[in-house]
Amino acid sequence: MSSKEVATRRRPIRHLRWWIGGLLFLSTVINYIDRQTLNALGPYLKQQYRWSNSDFATVLIAFRIAYTIMQSVGGRLLDWLGTRRGLALSVSFYSLVAMLTATARGIWGFRIFRFLLGAGEAANWPGATKAVSEWFPAKERGWAVALFDSGSSVGGAIAPFLIVFLLNHFGSWRPAFLVTGSLGFLWLIAWLKLYRRPEEHPRLAPEEWAYIQQGRSSDPGGNLPRAGWGKLLRYRQTWGIVLGRFLLDPYWFMVSEWFAIYLVSKGFRLEQSILGFWAPFLGADLGNFFGGALSSYWISRGWPVGKARRTVLLIFGPSMLILIAATYTSNYFLLILLFAYATFAYAACSTIFLTFPADVFHTRAVASVSGLGGTGAGIGTLLSTYLIGYVTDRYSFQPVIVAASVIPCLAVAIMALLVRARKQPDPEGLVLNF
Repeated sequence: MSSKEVATRRRPIRHLRWWIGGLLFLSTVINYIDRQTLNALGPYLKQQYRWSNSDFATVLIAFRIAYTIMQSVGGRLLDWLGTRRGLALSVSFYSLVAMLTATARGIWGFRIFRFLLGAGEAANWPGATKAVSEWFPAKERGWAVALFDSGSSVGGAIAPFLIVFLLNHFGSWRPAFLVTGSLGFLWLIAWLKLYRRPEEHPRLAPEEWAYIQQGRSSDPGGNLPRAGWGKLLRYRQTWGIVLGRFLLDPYWFMVSEWFAIYLVSKGFRLEQSILGFWAPFLGADLGNFFGGALSSYWISRGWPVGKARRTVLLIFGPSMLILIAATYTSNYFLLILLFAYATFAYAACSTIFLTFPADVFHTRAVASVSGLGGTGAGIGTLLSTYLIGYVTDRYSFQPVIVAASVIPCLAVAIMALLVRARKQPDPEGLVLNF
């Protein structure tokens, strides 16, 4: 009996693909709360342990090294293990590591636990992108990626308030890691209960299954050979995704990891900085959905997928230059507004960058390409994290802000030039007609 025949014997869940999307969103929220726990505590830990910005940067770099390596490794593992098992293992591992961070003693303890956290968290984006390629047709992928990626801004916005509350309630930073780390295990219960591939899901309605197949590869990949890194790196589309994320993603990590410290460096009180910390994350949340919605609207109007995605990039990438104005003001509300808009524009572009692997490649290669892109992003962020610590200790944040305004424009140019449909069909069947 086929899986579709089994599905007719159980009551279907309406709009099941969006329940799956909701789980991917929650996974990203929890991922970012765990990640942002240290960053929200950064000013306190720097004071307690007397760390310089360069010291704090080494803790962030420890996370980034593991995250960078495991993006590609995790992507390959997800294509091998499958989305369900791969993400379950990832969330279990990093949730345990997050809780164990409460036992850290000194800078080396934090470096070790952040390294392990990065290794575990790296699979989230390749896994979520692969799930989107399995569960959503092309015209909805922008929305679906925006939904799960918005979890990073929601988690980043929630984290400082939650962490400051826990710090004040318990009088110590250690319980914060225990509480936030436990969230992943609650998510794991729902994930294992609900997630299957559409071909295998007993609660998927036949009409929704037919809808999902629109714009999806006809063969989910089970009967086709897996694509290795060497083969994928022969495609210019892969390099466009890798180089684009290498240049674009460091902006996000500059905001998520350094923004509170930046505001303190401008002379604002820590409590005031925490209250303003949410604004760029709100901007990112709105930008995720706006970028995804705008490209999906154009696709529904008959635009080719590639043209719709690239147009969003060409509108919002250059608009990030407005952040340069932050170097000329110390007005708190104007600074918050400038960062909120720049992060809105970044997120609109980021949604497209994250959607491209599912648009461009066959589902059997989506997690691998997404992982390679994540490794490119990780290398760029490693370099930028070191440089931010070095430059701000010796000079100021001003050169950092200028670079964060200009470099995304180069990222958009590279992505728009390289990630285009082939003139002839791909004989390997890896690159789709997008």
